[in-house]
Amino acid sequence: MSTYLYRYICRCLKNLYWKYIIALLALAPMMLAPQFYSAQVESAIELLEDSASWVMHQPNTGGDSEEETDSALFNDEPAGLFLLTISDSLAHIPAFDLYCGWDTKNLFAEKNALDNVGAGVRFQLCYNECDFVYPAPGEITSPFGPRWGRMHKGMDIDLESGDMVNAAFEGMVRISQYHSTYGNVVVIRHNNGLETLYAHLSQRKVKPGDHVEAGSLIGLGGNTGRSYGSHLHFEVRFMGEPIDPNLLVDPSKKSLRDWEFVLDRKHFEYASIDPKAIAARKGTAKSSKFHVVKKGDTLSAISRKTGVSVNALCKLNKVKKSTTLRLGQKIRYK
Repeated sequence: MSTYLYRYICRCLKNLYWKYIIALLALAPMMLAPQFYSAQVESAIELLEDSASWVMHQPNTGGDSEEETDSALFNDEPAGLFLLTISDSLAHIPAFDLYCGWDTKNLFAEKNALDNVGAGVRFQLCYNECDFVYPAPGEITSPFGPRWGRMHKGMDIDLESGDMVNAAFEGMVRISQYHSTYGNVVVIRHNNGLETLYAHLSQRKVKPGDHVEAGSLIGLGGNTGRSYGSHLHFEVRFMGEPIDPNLLVDPSKKSLRDWEFVLDRKHFEYASIDPKAIAARKGTAKSSKFHVVKKGDTLSAISRKTGVSVNALCKLNKVKKSTTLRLGQKIRYK
C-alpha cells in the first residue's frame, strides 16, 4: 500500500497545487502510525485518485481555461445551471459564441463592438408583437446624449419607487448587483447579442442565470445609486458599447420602431441624438438652481430657505414628501 500511496503523491507534487501539499501534511502523521490511521490513509488515497483523475481530464488547470470558465459559470449565487463544456454554453447561454464568455460580476462587456460591426450588423429584435415590452410605464425625462458636460448613455423613464420594471426582451440575466453609480442594477443578455440595462432599482427580483421573457418582472423602480428622484435608467449595449435606445424604441408609442435594426459604426458617433433635446437640456441646466443637502436638512427646511413650496420641490425633483434626503444630494428649486 505504501508504494501505491507514494506513486500518487509524486504525481500530485509535479503539479504543485496547494491542496496536494495540504494532503501530504495531513498524511505525514498517518504514515508514522499506519495501524491507527489505516482507514484514513485509504480515504486519502481515494481522494488523491479522484483529484488525479480530474487533473488528467483538465489539462489547462491553473489558468483561465475554457473548462474552468464554464464550470464556474455563476460567481455570485448559483442558479442551478452548471455547464461543463463549450457545447453546453453555446446551447444555453445567449450569444456565447459572440462574447466568448459569461461574466456575472463586471457590469459591461469588453468594449470591442467597433471591431465586430464591420459594414453593419442586423439584429432581429422580435418575431411577434409580444416579443417586446416597454420596461416602465412613464415618459422620458432625459434622453440619450451629452448632459451637463457628461455623456448620458441611456434614457431615463419616469416612475415611482415600487413601480414594476419589466424585461424588454427575452434573455438571460447576466448581472444583478448593487453598483455605486447605477444603484441596484440588472443586465440582461439577449439571443441576438444585445444587452439591456435597468438601473436605480429599489429591489432586484432576479439573479444571474435566470431566464426571463419579455415583460417578466425583474425589479421595482427606485432612486438608488447616483440618482436624484425615482426613475428608471434604461440602456441598450452591444459588446460593451452604448447605443441610443431611441434608435430601437419609440417612447411616444412605447413600442419598437421596427422588428429589425441594423447597427453600423455611425451609431457609435451618437449622431442620432435629437438636437432639440440637447438644446433643451442645456437650457434647463443653465437656468436651474440646486440646494446641496446638508446634515439636518429636510424638504421643509429647504422650502423655507429657498422660498419654494414643498409641493413644488417634490414635483421638480420627482420625490415624495416622505422621501429621506441623502447628504450631498442636489435638490432642484428652480
